[in-house]
Amino acid sequence: MNKIYPDAASALAGIVQDGQTIAVGGFGLCGIPEALIGALRDSGVTGLTAISNNAGVDGFGLGQLLETRQIKKMIASYVGENKEFARQYLAGELELEFTPQGTLAEKLRAGGAGIPAFFTKTGVGTIVADGKEIREFDGEQYVMERSLVADVALVKAWKADKAGNLVFRKTARNFNPNAAMAGKITIVEVEQLVEIGEIDPDAVHLPSIFVHRIVVNATPEKRIEQRTVRANPASN
Repeated sequence: MNKIYPDAASALAGIVQDGQTIAVGGFGLCGIPEALIGALRDSGVTGLTAISNNAGVDGFGLGQLLETRQIKKMIASYVGENKEFARQYLAGELELEFTPQGTLAEKLRAGGAGIPAFFTKTGVGTIVADGKEIREFDGEQYVMERSLVADVALVKAWKADKAGNLVFRKTARNFNPNAAMAGKITIVEVEQLVEIGEIDPDAVHLPSIFVHRIVVNATPEKRIEQRTVRANPASN
């Protein structure tokens, strides 16, 4: 089975449709599938529910899809860097399901593992638990959270072999493996593609069984969300 596609647009072709739920990996702007997000924007699909730790920033990452009004609902844990996101939400133009960060990661992981729901202490006694089942275990209260399964997952990995075994790099590993597991169809954007057998089995972070399509983006932009520099003491 050939999983390699020549570009992001062809990797999405025949897969993405209006009204789908799309899980997108990454943390802030780190480890986001830049080319796939751009191709999703260019596809013109609308009415999407996006599952992601954050909504990118204005004009980059998922922020591009907010500007084009292709996202109708966000399931996210942090949205503080996107002014257009805030504007749409406060104007009632965008649905939002706020989810604690660790809970969001577990909802994706559980969905990929075939676990329909789980109990967690996070959110008990807050609006996060409103309308959800509360159960007591060993004298402590827990809230039931439903897992998440996406129609399509878009993820970013550092390296893949041609079978789809993936290696992530440092912080870019955040949410990407869980998003990949939760997708009914998973499309991965990688910087390096190697032959089968070139990745040590012990170094594989996500096995190929979860990956359906691969596209190479060897030179991603990797924009920095917030650049902070220290003053040079010699200049004082």
